[in-house]
Amino acid sequence: MHTVWKGAISFGLVHVPVKMHAATEDKDIHFRQLHKECNMPISYDKKCNHCNKDIGPEDIIKGFEYDKDKFVIVNEAELDAIKPESARTIKILDFIDLQEIDPVYYVKHYYLSPDMAGVGAYTLLMEAIKQTGKIGIAKINIRGKSSLAAIRVVENCLCLETMNFPDEIRDIGQVPNLPQNVVINDKELEMAKMLVEQLSEPFDASKYTDEYRIALLKLIEDKIAGENPDIVTAPAATGPTKVIDLMAALQASLQAVQSPTDPGDKKPKTRKSTKKTAKGTA
Repeated sequence: MHTVWKGAISFGLVHVPVKMHAATEDKDIHFRQLHKECNMPISYDKKCNHCNKDIGPEDIIKGFEYDKDKFVIVNEAELDAIKPESARTIKILDFIDLQEIDPVYYVKHYYLSPDMAGVGAYTLLMEAIKQTGKIGIAKINIRGKSSLAAIRVVENCLCLETMNFPDEIRDIGQVPNLPQNVVINDKELEMAKMLVEQLSEPFDASKYTDEYRIALLKLIEDKIAGENPDIVTAPAATGPTKVIDLMAALQASLQAVQSPTDPGDKKPKTRKSTKKTAKGTA
C-alpha cells in the first residue's frame, strides 16, 4: 500500500512514528476526451497532437481507456439512458443509529435548506430524525456520481454527508507492518491511560485552528504591504485595446455628417480640400 505521508503521533511527550496510507480508493469510471476525427486523446490546452490542430467542443468524444491507448467510445445518449431516474431525488433507504457508521465512510458535508413551499415537510422530517435519534441513509446522484449519503440534524438544519460505498474502503489487511501478538507492559499501559484521561475534555471546535493557513495568509499580506521583489505584475494583454474617447467620437460623427459628399453641401470641392483628402487617405 502506497505511503502518502510519514511522521509521528504525539500525545504529551510520547511520539509514535507512523506512515499514512489512503483508506479509500477512487472507484469512479473516468472518461478521456478524444478527438472525434482520429480518436487521439486531447491535451490540456484542447489540441490534437496527432492532427496538430485546435479542437472545439463539437470535435470531442468520450472514451474509457480499458487498456493502454485502447478506448471504448461512449456517447451522451448512452450515458443519459443509464442515469438513475432519481437524479433529482435524495431517496432515504433506511434509518439507523449514528454511532453505527465508521467515520471512514464520510466524504463531504452539505447543508440542506427547504425549497419554496417545502418548509412544513422539511420541519417534519427534521423533528422526526431529531426525536428518534436516528439518521437517514440515502442515495444521491450529484455531479454525475452516485453516492451513499447520511442525512442528520445539526441544530435546526438538515445536513447531508456523502459517503463512500463499501467497495471503496480498503481492507485493513492491506496496511503494512500492523502489530501482531505484541505483549504490552501493564505499567506502561496504565501510565498511557492516565495521560489520555488527563488530556480528555469536552469537545470545543472553536479552540482548533488551521495555524498553517493563518501563517500563509499573513505571509501573503506582509508581502503585499511591503516593498517586495516577489510582487510581480502580469504583462499587458497583447493586441489593440479600443479606448473610446467620447469627444473624439462626437467630432468624427459631425465631420462625417458635414463631409463634402453630403447632398446638402452645394459648394464645389476646392483644390485645397482635395489635397487634404488625398493626404488623409495616403
